[in-house]
Amino acid sequence: MEEQTKYFVLKQKAVPEVLLKVVEAKKLIESERAITIQEATEKVGISRSSFYKYKDDIFPFYDNAKGKTITLVLQMDDEQGLLSDLLHTVAVYKANILTIHQSIPVNNVASLTLSVEVRPDTGNISRMVEEMEEKNGVHYVKIIARE
Repeated sequence: MEEQTKYFVLKQKAVPEVLLKVVEAKKLIESERAITIQEATEKVGISRSSFYKYKDDIFPFYDNAKGKTITLVLQMDDEQGLLSDLLHTVAVYKANILTIHQSIPVNNVASLTLSVEVRPDTGNISRMVEEMEEKNGVHYVKIIARE
């Protein structure tokens, strides 16, 4: 029986340090054409075997998101203008809004489900989510799907 590949979306703080260093090494190799894998791994402090073991399994979320649909769920206070502010953030990052569903507020708190298309000119989705989380009145933002 063939094992199906599963994907997970994690916040950076939950990712083991070795995997983050693999990402650093990959960035060095891509940005400095003259650098070797050996030099890049030494620079970030991992072995070449670790690099080769994980290089095809880790990548920054935004690097592979273009042309995808991202679905977010947010919990937010029922405040005038907050939804507009959140949608403005999406517009600033040039993501295409596909669907919006806001629940009826209960105890002055509403849930929002938002699906956006990540286009070639869309900015860093991770940063967009962080900006949304930083808004007053937003309890949390979670990425629940990526298609």
